[in-house]
Amino acid sequence: MAEILKRNKALAVNPLKASQPVGASLAFLGINKAIPMMHGSQGCTAFGKVYFVRHFREPIPLQTTAMDQVSTVMNADENVIEGLRAVCEKSKPALIGLPTTGLSETQGTDIKRLVRDFYAAHPEFAHIPVVPVNTPDFTGCLESGYALAVKATLEVMLPHKSNDVGKRKKQVNVLAGSFLTPGDVEHIKELIEAFGLRPLVLPDIGDSLDGHLTEMESSPLTVGGTPVTDIASMGESIATLVLGNSLHEAADLLKEQTSVPDFRFDSLMGLDAVDAFVAALVEISGKPVPEKIERQRAQLQDAMVDSHFMLGFARVAIAADPDLLYGYARLVTEMGCEVVAAVAPARANILNEVAAAQVGIGDLEDLEIAARKNGAQLVISNSHAVETARRLGVPLLRAGFPQFDLIGGYQRLWVGYRGTRQAFFDLANMLVEHGHHEPEPYVSIYSQREEVGRDSSRQVADVGMNPDLQQHRTGEKHATPAPSTTH
Repeated sequence: MAEILKRNKALAVNPLKASQPVGASLAFLGINKAIPMMHGSQGCTAFGKVYFVRHFREPIPLQTTAMDQVSTVMNADENVIEGLRAVCEKSKPALIGLPTTGLSETQGTDIKRLVRDFYAAHPEFAHIPVVPVNTPDFTGCLESGYALAVKATLEVMLPHKSNDVGKRKKQVNVLAGSFLTPGDVEHIKELIEAFGLRPLVLPDIGDSLDGHLTEMESSPLTVGGTPVTDIASMGESIATLVLGNSLHEAADLLKEQTSVPDFRFDSLMGLDAVDAFVAALVEISGKPVPEKIERQRAQLQDAMVDSHFMLGFARVAIAADPDLLYGYARLVTEMGCEVVAAVAPARANILNEVAAAQVGIGDLEDLEIAARKNGAQLVISNSHAVETARRLGVPLLRAGFPQFDLIGGYQRLWVGYRGTRQAFFDLANMLVEHGHHEPEPYVSIYSQREEVGRDSSRQVADVGMNPDLQQHRTGEKHATPAPSTTH
């Protein structure tokens, strides 16, 4: 069990975390024809939107209640009600996500009451679900905000208990954690479909934020994602796959409301983790593992053999949200690496299980200090750690959110046998390129003595065959006769 080190300073010197409202907005962006509307100032939303656009390189639909100086001091209730009315009237969304920010939380806004007031004032929009969620950005991180939004969505869309388990005999719910990329979500759906099952992913950023061109030049709503009507049918599935420890509270709610049995996975990176996931799919479907997936497993095993010389005993530093930190630590230690520095931006239960001696709650400055002290050879973190890795003189494997200096980083596949295989290749190549070499071959001291003995024997033989050489080696000079003086 890792020792958790509390924050030891009152400010972030080199920030690591993304805020809870950003995480909640990311969850809502995985629902089809939805739009997040942050309750706060325009600046709060603008910063979040910049993060999303730089990371996904796509237009991101995001609205704000635009709190100003007067509404901040006096009352911002009208901003929420009028903002919801305008969005419903102009954009006609299938769902509106309403996360709070630090400004509105400091004001003490009762966001759930404001949603009730909105429906009372505008009953014509009663068919459009609004999901309020308290996500102050002065606590938590992207992961916790994302998890709160998923739970709030289930509370709104599944308000009553149901007893229709198994009505849709091939449908499997998937609660997808924030550590999954669009590429990860897409691959997970492929794995589930390979067993003849139909995945219902919430939220499905693999469909909405995967970077595809559409006929529309722009849209005020999300294009792709989980259909709102499908969320209401989650109680009719045969099973639920929960991906990420942070979603356990949402999973508890779903199980309580629907009685659908669930299978929980803290990570899908590494041979053991993926084996457990595939075993669950076998149990749910009653079908054997497809030959294609067995071959992917064999390919991963071969990659582990190829790369273990470079990765064994490598010293790694990791900074990421808790679920992501746990997954990467488990991934590298599975190949014999040592996690010598680990930092998360906020507390979470899963941090106790991280494969490291200590886990610090802090920022990238804390990571840099620990990595330098413990001689880290490689850093795993988001794009904010570029300068940290440069000062340490080690390579950086970009992972997590945001990645604004790497094309396609948001789409990278990390999970499954295929994703794990590529991660091992990338880690090994980075270490080799930056001066990490394979161990030198061991030479026995007895072999060295035998070689010295052979050299001595050769020298004695050479001396015996050449008298001049013998005298030269013994320091004696060869006597030459004096020239004759007689004629």
